[in-house]
Amino acid sequence: MKRKSIVLFCPLQGVIDIISKKWSLLVINEIGNHKSIRFNELRRELIGVTAKSLANTLNELQSNGLINRRDFDEKLPRIEYELTEDGIKLYRLIIPLLQWAASRKDAVVTECSCKSKHIQQIR
Repeated sequence: MKRKSIVLFCPLQGVIDIISKKWSLLVINEIGNHKSIRFNELRRELIGVTAKSLANTLNELQSNGLINRRDFDEKLPRIEYELTEDGIKLYRLIIPLLQWAASRKDAVVTECSCKSKHIQQIR
C-alpha cells in the first residue's frame, strides 16, 4: 500500500491528525502488547469497538505507515497486523502517557480496553 504524503507546517498537526482518532492509540497499544494480532482477537481486546470502526482505524494506520497487514497464503486465509518501525516508536511513546495518567493523584483505573501491562507496573 502506498504511504500518504502529508505536508506539515507544524509537526504537532501531524501527530494530532493521527492520534486524535478515537481508536488509534488503543489499536497501536494493543498490537504493540501482542507484537502480532488477528482482526477478531484485536476486536475482542478492544471493548466497544465495532468491526467497521476497527477496519477503518486499521486502514488509516496502515496508510500512515504505522502498521503492516500480513496475509498468509493458507487453506484458511489468515491476516495479522503488526507494528512498523514508526508504529513501534509511537507504541513506546504511549507507555509513559499511560503511566502518567495512571499515576495522577485522583486517577482510578477500572476496566480499561487497552489492558496495558505497563499500567500494572506503577501500582
